[in-house]
Amino acid sequence: MYAEILAVLILVNTTYSSKLPLEVFQQYSAEHHLHHHHHHSSEDYKKKMAELNNFRTLYQLGNSESHLPVCSAWAICSRIDLYETPWLERTCRCPNDNQCPSSIISNDGYTLLDRHRQYKLCEPIKKLPKCRYFRDITWTYISKPDNFTEQIVHCHCPKNSVTYLIKPLAHHLPNGRIEYRYSFACSPQSKLRCQRKEPCRLFTVHKRPELLDEVNTNTLCQCPHAHKCPHHHTDYGVIAGKSYTEEAVSTYSGFCLPI
Repeated sequence: MYAEILAVLILVNTTYSSKLPLEVFQQYSAEHHLHHHHHHSSEDYKKKMAELNNFRTLYQLGNSESHLPVCSAWAICSRIDLYETPWLERTCRCPNDNQCPSSIISNDGYTLLDRHRQYKLCEPIKKLPKCRYFRDITWTYISKPDNFTEQIVHCHCPKNSVTYLIKPLAHHLPNGRIEYRYSFACSPQSKLRCQRKEPCRLFTVHKRPELLDEVNTNTLCQCPHAHKCPHHHTDYGVIAGKSYTEEAVSTYSGFCLPI
């Protein structure tokens, strides 16, 4: 089922990708996010950080570490979603009984970042080469026939980059089953200005069985001077788009608003 959902998400995102691809691996820190949005005392900040580090944990397979497969080299072992109430999804176990980092701290040396997600690796990210724009595959997303998914990182995008899908591939396995592989490369952010009545951001919302919203954002263009683009799909200035009931996926478009 997840493969079909992923296909819908890619279809929706690539519909808009001629303007600007899906944003990933941008420099973002949870600490900065908290300071920016919560101007409270240091005690309030510490309390908030403690709450964030005590988030809900999900498992891609089963309901414990023992059900997870051992990670391949440079596979994402956990991801932390900070779009709304933080939650963590464990995807695989680090080899040799090493622990997958699970702290919300983003400068631990094992974390790659996107706008509202942290991707944790078993290996230190300093060993990753830097990707070249348009040339190198930054990561490959693999959807296996047993509903298991794997994200393998090959290099890290330069700061303030976006990624775009370059090569969807159906791979036939020896047992006759099929797994789907999606390769992504890096691109500089577009500096195109939004035109009148043109959406500035697309939100793709997948309602998971665990009663969580998994949201992907796609920035389409830059708002003009003295305007801002909504950051959340429930913000003012966002209108509902297409819905895919069977896959529990809905889309929303955000429009530039005066500051």
